Amino acid sequence: MGGVVCIVAYRPKPGHESELLDIVRSRVPTLRKEGLVTDRVPVIVRAKDGTIIEVSEWKSQKAIEEAHRNPRVLAMWDRFFAVCDCVPLKTVPEAETMFAGFEPIPTPPAEGMPTTEPLR
Repeated sequence: MGGVVCIVAYRPKPGHESELLDIVRSRVPTLRKEGLVTDRVPVIVRAKDGTIIEVSEWKSQKAIEEAHRNPRVLAMWDRFFAVCDCVPLKTVPEAETMFAGFEPIPTPPAEGMPTTEPLR
């Protein structure tokens, strides 16, 4: 089996929106350094209620399991849980529509990742 595409909805805790976005932007580069995700560029968007949604690709189910034992990944997840709650995608209001639309969030260049600035 190949990669596993994952969609995660992060609902920021009050006053932690900027900090959450910084952590989300660093998530895939951190996982990539650990050899757990593919080279697919993640998509990061914002819902109208402020929830940040990220679409990314793990290398495999085994990589997901390895992440649960990786000290660097566990420390990153602790930072996440301090500033947000992970919520089911269905709780994001846009998920109720046929063609859910979200605000794209540009991702600045990070080590090993291209920018996601719109093409001109």
